[in-house]
Amino acid sequence: MTDDLRDDWRDHDWSVLESKAEYETGWYTGGYDLVEQPDGTTKKYYWAELPPAVVVLAVANGKVVFVEQYRPAIRERCLECPAGIVEDGESYTAAGARELREETGFEADGLALLESFWVATGVLRHERGIVFAEGLTPAERELDDNEFLSVRTIPVEDALAAAREAPANDATIEALLLASEAGLLDG
Repeated sequence: MTDDLRDDWRDHDWSVLESKAEYETGWYTGGYDLVEQPDGTTKKYYWAELPPAVVVLAVANGKVVFVEQYRPAIRERCLECPAGIVEDGESYTAAGARELREETGFEADGLALLESFWVATGVLRHERGIVFAEGLTPAERELDDNEFLSVRTIPVEDALAAAREAPANDATIEALLLASEAGLLDG
């Protein structure tokens, strides 16, 4: 195979010859696409499809609001930003407001979408939105039946270091970095 063929992939239409969902878990669908590659060969590209999710970076009185919970998939307790699935018809900010209230018991006066993007594009069909929340007031928590978590607040200046401690969570680190880049974590 020549390097020229490897560089011409942009002009190829990447035809999907077959798309098959092999299993459904209620949480996600898994399957594959049989794709024609630029050199004429075919390959199965496996994927898992999940609904869009929102991650909320909430700040109040110089502190970031986190949740700590056990994640059975990695068998670890994790420090994370509140997060959850975006329900049908919801915007990222509406879902962020709902998830923040449900998981932490805080209502936000202001919410803003910092970024939305595809996650782990080599294997997932999953979009994520990062929402910044401020102006927090106490409200009633409404945990889902599978949510067992504690609310923790950490000073803004210590939040990234805390989030980077093992086991680090990609979405939490992304949220902190995006908010920092936007100047939202400056004193």
